Amino acid sequence: MTVTGWLQIVLVLSVVILLAYPLGLYMARVFKGEHTFLSPLLRPVETGFYRLAGVRPDQEQGWLAYTLAMLTFSLFGFLSLYLILRVQAYLPYNPQGFDNVPPDLAFNTAISFLTNTNWQAYGGETTMSHFTQMAGLAVHNFLSAATGIALALAVTRAFMHSGLATLGNFWVDLTRTTLYVLLPLSILLAIAFLATGVPQTLAGSVDVTTLEGAKQTIALGPIASQEAIKQLGTNGGGFMNANSAHPLENPTAISNYLQIIAMLLVSSALVMTFGEMVGRRRQGYALLAAMFTLLIAGVALTYWAEANGTPVLAAAGVDPAGGNMEGKEVRFGTAMSALFAAVTTGLSCGAVNAMHASLTPLGGLVPLLLIQLGEVLPGGVGSGLYGMVVFAILAVFVAGLMVGRTPEFLGKKIEAREMKLAMLAVLILPFAILGFSAVAAVLPAALSSLANAGPHGLSEILYAYSSAAGNNGSAFAGLSANTPWFNTTLGIAMALGRFAYVVPVMAIAGSLAAKTRVPVSAGTFPTDTPLFVGLLVGVILILGGLQFFPALALGPIVEQVLMVAGKTF
Repeated sequence: MTVTGWLQIVLVLSVVILLAYPLGLYMARVFKGEHTFLSPLLRPVETGFYRLAGVRPDQEQGWLAYTLAMLTFSLFGFLSLYLILRVQAYLPYNPQGFDNVPPDLAFNTAISFLTNTNWQAYGGETTMSHFTQMAGLAVHNFLSAATGIALALAVTRAFMHSGLATLGNFWVDLTRTTLYVLLPLSILLAIAFLATGVPQTLAGSVDVTTLEGAKQTIALGPIASQEAIKQLGTNGGGFMNANSAHPLENPTAISNYLQIIAMLLVSSALVMTFGEMVGRRRQGYALLAAMFTLLIAGVALTYWAEANGTPVLAAAGVDPAGGNMEGKEVRFGTAMSALFAAVTTGLSCGAVNAMHASLTPLGGLVPLLLIQLGEVLPGGVGSGLYGMVVFAILAVFVAGLMVGRTPEFLGKKIEAREMKLAMLAVLILPFAILGFSAVAAVLPAALSSLANAGPHGLSEILYAYSSAAGNNGSAFAGLSANTPWFNTTLGIAMALGRFAYVVPVMAIAGSLAAKTRVPVSAGTFPTDTPLFVGLLVGVILILGGLQFFPALALGPIVEQVLMVAGKTF
């Protein structure tokens, strides 16, 4: 590890924190319907959408109506994207002449982009036409991110309201998020990417002559625009198969900084929005502190593991001074590759600028564990916030048991109904991850897709289902996932991780919104102090450790022990 590497990491994270505060306050004004500097331009557009759709923006919905609206919208989104994938050969802007996407891959991809997972069991530049990339995948990059933010807003209003049974209006939240937040930010970021050399064109490819005199065909397309929303919306789905390791998606160190900042920006700002909207900014600071405590620990551990390299490479004569550079881009180096890996899995983004399967066992364990901790560090746009609120509810319940105080969070009593629903939500991830992984580990049809046996092969399976259920989208590249088994089961895991999780969360929000806010008293456990931050971090770690440690012990942990001993499986 080097001083320069640490300075790069500190610089990126500092910029995120500095930008998150004003963006969070701006979003709070947007979601409260207040005037912003974009209102003169966008308010007529917003009003026009409501008139066309027959939406009354002043009419709020209860938790069930809000959830049903989200599920209905998601169902139509899935069907429309599935149809585009199945008939892309007959649609315009297909200069490569790509054929229709097979049914199982179309199912997997439609679910993937619908749930903000963006798992890709295909090579983008060799499978998807420009029309599919723009009208199908990029559109859902916006809509899935906006849906997650809308759900986070509904949960936020549960603490704003007192004795009310409503959580806002899904259609209004979806519209405002897209118009006032995601679209303007994406335009600015796409222009910045263009300046760093990311292409934006409808051309299918260009033929070039290499330095050796050979001919090479380089795939092109509308990359900059999709790259912007891919990162801002924590989508992660790359235009190219190599994702952000590809020189056309991420050509320079500056573009790499911008991508990491963009990934973290909206999710971090939403925590500030939460504190502002509930009238407790310190609460937003506390939640963000818990998120970044675990994220920074993950970055440090990954950087340390990769900087130390491996005994096998050292024995082969590779200079250990550069650390483990297998699967990494020289233009990014070990520090920024480690930061990118931890950030993209602490978030539910899934974009990669290095191959996670080529990380050291310990370096690969960290991204895997960050996903399994619930994708709340700081998690996907919206989903990270409402996931962290669930953990906060569990933490205040534990605190109440420990000190004999009534569990309360932001003036709302946490009772048996909320605890049952919270536990139902947090059990979805281990059910989907460990259940499917156990079957795949013994099923010949699944094992035939592995490039490695032993602990690393188990890690490939475990990572795939963790990524799917956690709506992350990154992968260990040794797994050939484009098979009927993996396309189907990973798609089901994605749907469970998104919808089976959010329904009980919305039920919690509805229950809390209907409760009358309890005034602060001497018996109230403060939830905006360093003590609570430590308790919240402990609850997250204990839940993740108890649920997944046995499986991790058989995969990356035993692989790390073998590596240190100079052995391979």
